[in-house]
Amino acid sequence: MKVLTWNVWWRFGPWEERAEVILAVLREADADLIGLQEVWAQGNENQAGQLAAELGMHWAYAPLRRPELWQERIGDPSVAVGNALLSRWPLEEPAMLDLPGAEGRNALYARTGGVPFFTTHLEAPLHASAVRCAQVRALAGFVAERPGSHPPVVTGDFNAVPDSDELRLFGGVRTAPAVPGLVLIDAWEYADGPGPTWDAANPYVTFGPSCRVDYIHVGPPARVTGVRRTGDRPVDGVWPSDHAAVLATIGN
Repeated sequence: MKVLTWNVWWRFGPWEERAEVILAVLREADADLIGLQEVWAQGNENQAGQLAAELGMHWAYAPLRRPELWQERIGDPSVAVGNALLSRWPLEEPAMLDLPGAEGRNALYARTGGVPFFTTHLEAPLHASAVRCAQVRALAGFVAERPGSHPPVVTGDFNAVPDSDELRLFGGVRTAPAVPGLVLIDAWEYADGPGPTWDAANPYVTFGPSCRVDYIHVGPPARVTGVRRTGDRPVDGVWPSDHAAVLATIGN
């Protein structure tokens, strides 16, 4: 099973040109499960729905409860922003969790092919580690309450580096887990080398050093057999997003 996570940068930059490149990257990745963040919706149009239709996948979407914080940046109060799940298999019993914090973030869940599948996007400010710790505690509880016949898969933009308090807490390997007994393995631990997803080589990355903030976490005993970046370079001169995607191959 191939799993991909990607922050697709909402309606920022040349978003209509980027839409074609995003679709091309997803076609090439050929993932079975896709978690997306910063997905736009406007009226009857939804970016996740459009991508799902092109890729022949099922989809679910959860808008953030504080879109005005985003809408002010593009001057359009009609465009929503949220998280989305895409899957080759039907998405059953979708549910959304509002996360603590001032930005109105959420986590989205559905069971698909027996896999409890999640995506999220945590608070953004560099100084907001304490808020993100509260968010991962809530997220871990959300995951623990939704077991499946396969280990859980959690995707998302955590806006935090791998050795941060929030990632250590969420994984439950380097410190006590947020939920007793719940361990979630960072798929990138199986990669051959460094792989920033917030990369200074990308012209849309305007602050901070290159780092990894986008994650695929899997519960044991799932086995990661491969992981790499994708969407990490321009296509015909167009960068698809300000983030690179992470693509992992997972088996039992």
